[in-house]
Amino acid sequence: MSTPSILIVTGDAAEALEVMYPLQRLREEGFAVTLAAPTKKVLQSVVHDFEPGFDTYTEKLGYRIPADVAFADVDPARFDALVIPGGRAPEWIRNDKNLARIVRHFFDEGKPVAAICHAALILAAVGVVRGRTMTAYPAIRPEVESAGATFKDVEVVVDRNLVTSRAWPDHPAFLREFLKLVRGEKSTKQALAGTGSKRR
Repeated sequence: MSTPSILIVTGDAAEALEVMYPLQRLREEGFAVTLAAPTKKVLQSVVHDFEPGFDTYTEKLGYRIPADVAFADVDPARFDALVIPGGRAPEWIRNDKNLARIVRHFFDEGKPVAAICHAALILAAVGVVRGRTMTAYPAIRPEVESAGATFKDVEVVVDRNLVTSRAWPDHPAFLREFLKLVRGEKSTKQALAGTGSKRR
């Protein structure tokens, strides 16, 4: 088997762990990983965490992460799988026509896609989740269901080529199931049991 090529798509205000963990974990596997963004530049990530007394997450500045290529210059046919981190980046990069082109390619070709947290906003905007079962950050459940998907509040859901998780605390299950798809292994479950999230 040739070395898998993985594309990560993100932008400014991406959640730091949701970019850095798959970036480094997939490189640890020996995969060729490329980070794409609206423009080729150094991105400013953010840290979303939970503080006592807050009903939602807080945001702090995170790592600065260099993008390798702009969306407009990505040929998705060169890649075997796609990772879409969350954070605030999906709120605005979902409007990029080149990102939509990239995402549609992976679904049209049935290639593995891993989407975590607010990444579901991109999938909903592109129109690729109707009829699927998935999870996401619980606060965007209405967007997931409005796009025609069935929402499950569990740590990871595998539906055909799509692996979804709620947020960075679910990383172990998220990457474990995604790696199975990249290696050509099949998940034994469409939805793996997890505890319901109380986070909003």
